[in-house]
Amino acid sequence: MAAAAAARCVQLRVYLPGPSSPETAKAPASIPTSSAASAAPPLRAAVTPSYGRRLPAPPIRCSSSSSESPAPLNLGLLLEVEGVLADVYRFGNRQAFNVAFQSLGLDCANWTEPIYADLVRKARGDEERMLVLFFDRIGWPTSLPTSEKGSFMKSVLREKLKALEDFSASDSLPLRPGVEKFIDDALNEGIPVAIMAAYGRNGEKISRSIVTKLGPERTSKIKFVGKDEVQGSLYGQLVLGKGVTSSLDEQLVREAQKAASAEKQRIAEEVASILKVSVDITASESNEQVIAALRAGSEYVGCDVQNCILIAGSQSGVLAAERIGMPCVVVRSSFTARAEFHSAKAVMDGFGDTDLTVSKLLNKKWS
Repeated sequence: MAAAAAARCVQLRVYLPGPSSPETAKAPASIPTSSAASAAPPLRAAVTPSYGRRLPAPPIRCSSSSSESPAPLNLGLLLEVEGVLADVYRFGNRQAFNVAFQSLGLDCANWTEPIYADLVRKARGDEERMLVLFFDRIGWPTSLPTSEKGSFMKSVLREKLKALEDFSASDSLPLRPGVEKFIDDALNEGIPVAIMAAYGRNGEKISRSIVTKLGPERTSKIKFVGKDEVQGSLYGQLVLGKGVTSSLDEQLVREAQKAASAEKQRIAEEVASILKVSVDITASESNEQVIAALRAGSEYVGCDVQNCILIAGSQSGVLAAERIGMPCVVVRSSFTARAEFHSAKAVMDGFGDTDLTVSKLLNKKWS
């Protein structure tokens, strides 16, 4: 077994160079096993517990689930939901807005694809800003006082979210062509797959509805990483401070708090550099959540962050992956058709054939 583990470590260095150690290079698989047999994520090496104390084990780790399965690789795949599993923006958001307008009696409001695309581009995806631009153009409801525009927009967005939840649970919102085969190919290669649902523009409930479209046989072999899974991960417990003080000594807790503070500061400085403005640490809260989700995802597939590949459909995912040194490949959607992703290893238009395949990932043929 030790020889096999050593061989996998060598294979790891050949595929994705990056810091690793025998402690963190474990064999992945699709079915969780006992946490007692798991290895700690990279954060453990940065914080040394006192004698007689041990860090809590990660929630699950990976091991081979069948003697007939292919030899597992030191590679894990993390997939975002919105834009990757389904083009929510093209097949859900616009229609959900129109349903919201109708439910509120706004017969004059109807967003065609060109109108919606223009609003997304001008507002950079900010939905409240999209509403302001649209009603400034066609005129606000005559019975609406100026002081109530804010509450009016919130009611529209509330109705829109309800409609989108209905869309996501129906056949009106299909999976992206080729994504099911992409996941199957990864699992057949022994690559563990996690679906990142802890962050997203439209919430975890919609993400869960989309994931169920993969079918029970497929979903039984992949890991769903929502907010609860992030909080239950080792990173979530140490850095986000979710109930670990009773099992760790004071020195370890202090070190974890320092790590959290330092990471917040680094993220804030990065955002400030991108926006060319000064940014308070609290402004990086959403990016911190994405980073926490990606680190948790790497725990659940049993690989270091450097040996996971994020298949992203959002700019936030790309930036967070870059922050922690996780390779990232972007699959464009209607929402990101013209966006630039400079730190991504590759930008693809879809799955299969000339676009993204598992074979290309394994051979690092990004284009």
